[in-house]
Amino acid sequence: MFTTRPTLQGTFGMVSSTHWLASQSAMAVLEDGGNAYDAAVAAGFVLHVVEPHLNGPAGEVPIVLAPAGGEVRVLCGQGVAPGGATIAHYRGLGLELVPGTGPLAAAVPGAFDAWMLLLRDHGTKSLADVLRYAIGYAEDGHAPVERVGQTVDTVRELFATEWPSSAEVYLPDGEPPRPGELFRNPALAATWRRLIAEATREAGAAGESGAVPEPGAAPALEPQDGGSRIAEIEAARRIWREGFIAEALVRQAARPTLDTSGERHSGTLTAADLASWSASYEAPATYDWRGWTLCKAGPWSQGPVLLQQLALLPPELPRYGSAEYVHLLVEGCKLAMADREAWYGDAAEVPLAELLSQEYNAGRRALVGEKASYELRPGSPGGRAPLLSGHARAVASGEGGPDALAAPGVGEPTVAKPPTSPVPGEPDVSADGGTRGDTCHLDIVDRWGNMVAATPSGGWLQSNPVVPELGFPLGTRLQMAWLDEGLPNSLTPGRRPRTTLSPSLALRDGVPVMAFGTPGGDQQDQWQLHFFLAVALRAEVRGGLDLQGAIDAPNWHNDSFPGSFYPRGMLPGSVTVESRTDLGVVEELRRRGHDVQVGDAWSEGRLCAVARDPRTGVLSAAANPRGMQGYAVGR
Repeated sequence: MFTTRPTLQGTFGMVSSTHWLASQSAMAVLEDGGNAYDAAVAAGFVLHVVEPHLNGPAGEVPIVLAPAGGEVRVLCGQGVAPGGATIAHYRGLGLELVPGTGPLAAAVPGAFDAWMLLLRDHGTKSLADVLRYAIGYAEDGHAPVERVGQTVDTVRELFATEWPSSAEVYLPDGEPPRPGELFRNPALAATWRRLIAEATREAGAAGESGAVPEPGAAPALEPQDGGSRIAEIEAARRIWREGFIAEALVRQAARPTLDTSGERHSGTLTAADLASWSASYEAPATYDWRGWTLCKAGPWSQGPVLLQQLALLPPELPRYGSAEYVHLLVEGCKLAMADREAWYGDAAEVPLAELLSQEYNAGRRALVGEKASYELRPGSPGGRAPLLSGHARAVASGEGGPDALAAPGVGEPTVAKPPTSPVPGEPDVSADGGTRGDTCHLDIVDRWGNMVAATPSGGWLQSNPVVPELGFPLGTRLQMAWLDEGLPNSLTPGRRPRTTLSPSLALRDGVPVMAFGTPGGDQQDQWQLHFFLAVALRAEVRGGLDLQGAIDAPNWHNDSFPGSFYPRGMLPGSVTVESRTDLGVVEELRRRGHDVQVGDAWSEGRLCAVARDPRTGVLSAAANPRGMQGYAVGR
């Protein structure tokens, strides 16, 4: 099969991410003796700088990690709803949905603390070592990808009239960042320099290698002793939660801000919310399929959707890429996503064992017929009645009105779009702050066999005004929770809003062999299923492990379920395919009743992947060519 690039192979280390500067920064850490986790933290902070329309420090990140010789764990960097974020409060403001932008949509920021825990518990480098790359790009500048400027241009009026702190960073001369010209964020660089300096003093390590160098000086690279390194990281965590960063975040949350409701609202985030939350480890949700074990975050994310889609597959699959194959996967996805809507969330016990059981999925599998379904059909595990929000029932029945039906989601990209919607995969940001943001992803495997997959998102430049003192905005993840009582995903103080972020780690015969993931909101676990099957069925598809071929293969998605982002619409029966899809497949899908939309040739999926062959120790990596910014590096 033709591929856009080779699948990289080597034995030292492999990195794949959604931006070449993050990939190369991670590789620089590996070359300097760091491990996969040091490299992941460095890359994560670089992504905040070079993809600010896709993620930020006050966003969130779920991480799946497999330490060499250890157990797979999930590190949850998804913050919870603040104490004041009650349904009664939002309803009292006249809201039926959490706004898609503004401080009312801000959860407790989760990304920073998750990266710090990863560095503390599994890394070897100092705080200054891993932040040096992000500081350099923020302070000295980087040539931004075209979509940064495109995103800023769509919110130019909003920034100029309502969000002046954002205009100061992203419209420094009245114009958005331009490709080929250096773009800087000195406020962000100053934040990290101050953080390192204060953490170094607090840890009692002033003057050691963890101290921040003067501007223009080369950061020291000599390793700190383990005790001072950990003390410094712990000090940085405290400063984020209780120090100057926390103070600035709380001030920003209290400022009335124009959001997607068309009104100005203050948020609910308080100092107590920040001080009381920390990232945490948990066991992954898993499913065994044909000798593989897939590891995902739990049902506070949409991760188990990938597992459910595998559980719904019949013993014998149709020919890869055929219309029957696509039909089967689309219809299975609809059933899994309906269960996500009815059962997933952090506000209730989720019957995941039953949702993944053979008996349950045999019954669900029987619902897949020859024709496309246009219904939202959640199941009843253990005889329980499914719970759906009033909004979900309305959009599923067509009662939500044309705007709801034509807008699968505003928070992340979609390719199923009405005639007025944006180019596939590109952000869409309206003048009132309605955003179609996106996400990042990175995967790393090192020479020791440590493996990590992470999907940073949220805290987009278009989500909230830039915090003037810090150089980055708050996030908006609360928009994924419902303002209905008694649902698994009801807005609940102290509970995580259900997130779409969904990194994956795969084991073969119990040994970690592959880390992968993609941006894309509700599409993430659709595109990942298609990628995984292309790899897992490699004997039938292309005769060998070919990560790049699986990424490059024509992809598709459907929107036949309520979207996770404001205004949370759906497109029943929709399937969007790349124009590279065989015309005969498109025609057969339409004959089966699917409402097929044909997107651009390279518009579906933005996958990254790394792999390790445990027999030989050979490492592999591949990255998405769509968008022309994801790259794999390694040797």
